[in-house]
Amino acid sequence: MRSLVRIFFTGMFISFLGSLPLGTLNIAAMQISITDGYTQAILFSLGSLLVEMIYVRVSLVGMDWIRKQKNIFRILEWVTLVIVVALAVSSFYAALHPKTEKNIILSSTLPKFVLGATMCAVNPVQIPFWFGWSTVLFTKKVLLPKASNYNSYILGIGIGTLLGNCVFIFGGQLIVEKLNAKQHVLSWVIGGIFALTALIQIWRMFMKKDAVHKLEHPEEVTHGLEKKLEPRKHSLE
Repeated sequence: MRSLVRIFFTGMFISFLGSLPLGTLNIAAMQISITDGYTQAILFSLGSLLVEMIYVRVSLVGMDWIRKQKNIFRILEWVTLVIVVALAVSSFYAALHPKTEKNIILSSTLPKFVLGATMCAVNPVQIPFWFGWSTVLFTKKVLLPKASNYNSYILGIGIGTLLGNCVFIFGGQLIVEKLNAKQHVLSWVIGGIFALTALIQIWRMFMKKDAVHKLEHPEEVTHGLEKKLEPRKHSLE
């Protein structure tokens, strides 16, 4: 039982921290919360985290297969780049046309749950991230090849991702209040973040620091943070 609790909180801790750096999905959730409200933003996040949990589950039982899907990852990276550029353009358009207010992509008629699931499905970033962490946790025997371990791990990941996204969802509303509802200013900021994300994506793709590279070098994903899990591991045994 203790091992299940340990892997649950390990997954939640890693997922929460991994959700905090600025990225396409959490910034999109923030913008949706500003333009469409908390409920729609949470639905968007639930859709994205569901796909993330499915990806993690598949990666746990098919690591060798995932390693071989380099062409798929490269295609998904180009698709992601197109989406991020489109989000940046839409945000800049909203900033230049205050009457529009909303990002035409994020505020489309597509249900937010489906939108979140779709955007997460074509975003390959989380796959090498969890591939790297799962590899490390398997090596350190924090995560064991058991269904109960997998389920606890994935549940923790889902909750951690939701908590991380909530920082942006509720933080976005706070920022709007501080800006005295000057939403066009925030649209410029969000558009700039999306544009910067696109530039970073291009740099990674051409410098071979993309998802394929991370799959081949999982140790670069954890950045040594896994060492901090050791004391936690022994304290819970």
